[in-house]
Amino acid sequence: MGAAHSNDLRIRVVAEVASGRMSRRQAAAHFRVSAASAIRWVELKEETGGISPRPRGGKSQSPLELHSVWLLDLTAREGDLTLAEIVRRILEGLNLSTTEASIRRFFIRHKISFKKNPACRRARAARHRRGAAMLEG
Repeated sequence: MGAAHSNDLRIRVVAEVASGRMSRRQAAAHFRVSAASAIRWVELKEETGGISPRPRGGKSQSPLELHSVWLLDLTAREGDLTLAEIVRRILEGLNLSTTEASIRRFFIRHKISFKKNPACRRARAARHRRGAAMLEG
């Protein structure tokens, strides 16, 4: 979707149509905008009295936010759950279908991060370091 046209351009298109000198489609061709835009601008002027662009987008709220207490309590009780297990628990406990990405965004919003446990490091990396130390010595 492109950027909104300037209010100046909108005013000129609507003024030409309002004056009766041009139809909506003629004004659109004259000002090099789409006919659909000219039609919407004139209708917007008639409905609201203004021509400013309507607000775009908006912030959608995650369905997980309604259950944030439940979800935060679950992760506090069982901190070793994977995202896939949390998805399954949400489906079973709340009957809410969600994705791992949605849960990840929820945790980011709530400033919760999961750090690796140092005891779970890969053994191969440790052997590799010892082997490299032996070769140097």
